[in-house]
Amino acid sequence: MKIVRTTYISIGSNEGDKILNLQNSVDMIGEVVGLICQISPIYKTKSWGFDSDDFYNICLEISTNLSPEKLLTTVLTIEKELGRKNKDIAGYAKRPIDIDILLFDDEIIFSPELMVPHPTMLQRNFVLVPLNDIAPNFRHPIAKQIISICLQHCEDKGNILKLEATIKKPISLHNIYDYIAIEGNIGAGKTTLAKMIGDDFNAKTVLERFVDNPFLSKYYKDMNRYAFPLEMSFLVDRHSQLKEELVQFDLFKNFIVSDYYIFKSLLFSKISLQTAEFALYRKIFDIMYSEIRKPDLYIYLHRSTTDLIANIKKRGRDYEQNITPEYLEQIQEGYTSFKMSNTALNILTIDVTNLDFANNREDYLAIIKKIKTFSR
Repeated sequence: MKIVRTTYISIGSNEGDKILNLQNSVDMIGEVVGLICQISPIYKTKSWGFDSDDFYNICLEISTNLSPEKLLTTVLTIEKELGRKNKDIAGYAKRPIDIDILLFDDEIIFSPELMVPHPTMLQRNFVLVPLNDIAPNFRHPIAKQIISICLQHCEDKGNILKLEATIKKPISLHNIYDYIAIEGNIGAGKTTLAKMIGDDFNAKTVLERFVDNPFLSKYYKDMNRYAFPLEMSFLVDRHSQLKEELVQFDLFKNFIVSDYYIFKSLLFSKISLQTAEFALYRKIFDIMYSEIRKPDLYIYLHRSTTDLIANIKKRGRDYEQNITPEYLEQIQEGYTSFKMSNTALNILTIDVTNLDFANNREDYLAIIKKIKTFSR
């Protein structure tokens, strides 16, 4: 699990459509930096340090799992994409967007590329006033005073005007869904994606406890013998876990994301069990299934069989190394049948063949965009 930390950022604009520039920057930050927790009001001030058009300024509170260095490169990229061309020019100049990292938790960073806390933030009321709106009790790690006191001591007495216009928070997954279930074949990446979403969006993650199953390794060696005890033990554990986790509301989490849905028990058992065994299993499953909360969104990750085999080999679990392409294709067919027959579920299929969302953030962000913009 990645460490999520709080950062405070100042954004200013004095060129072009300033409100639109601020909104665009906030939207992009919400996409690639992390969860935007708070946005200050917009303040208009005279240009600071040079003669130019008035600035519009805001401050953000963001939860991010990016390192300070990665955060810096990310905001510089956002500035560039929004039209800033003179970041490296000495002195001050007008710009469509200016993004500064003010604070990063309580860290003190002195490097040639980044200084945190921002070295001039305590001298600028256009920074401290909006920051005080969202973090009055945050303690400046060098001044050792909370922001509200720092503002009182600020010697910058330039005129600052709060505007009626506001910047909207970007839509986050928790604004749309309370419970997301992610499914896919063996090696599709469902657990990886669930963990990443949990980290980025402060979601409670419910992960399948397959490693603890005593029959799993035996099953892959002798499927006929161990299919029924394996499937029954999985069903009981999945039912118990989901029933418990999905009813417990976590005040500190925004929503729930799981790396499985209990219906997979029926799908896998249909492949592995004999007819009589499956008939008995189905009766037990139907009783348990009726008690489980249904997800607001069911995501199915599709990968080619070739990709699945490569991922299985890569993660190196001994008991999985003899899985055949034919077995994976059976599972794939089962999921296809499941999706076609369960029209009541809100199902989003995402083809992740050739995508490396675990290591390529662009691939990951493309998936998040699909989830956010999906409409049944």
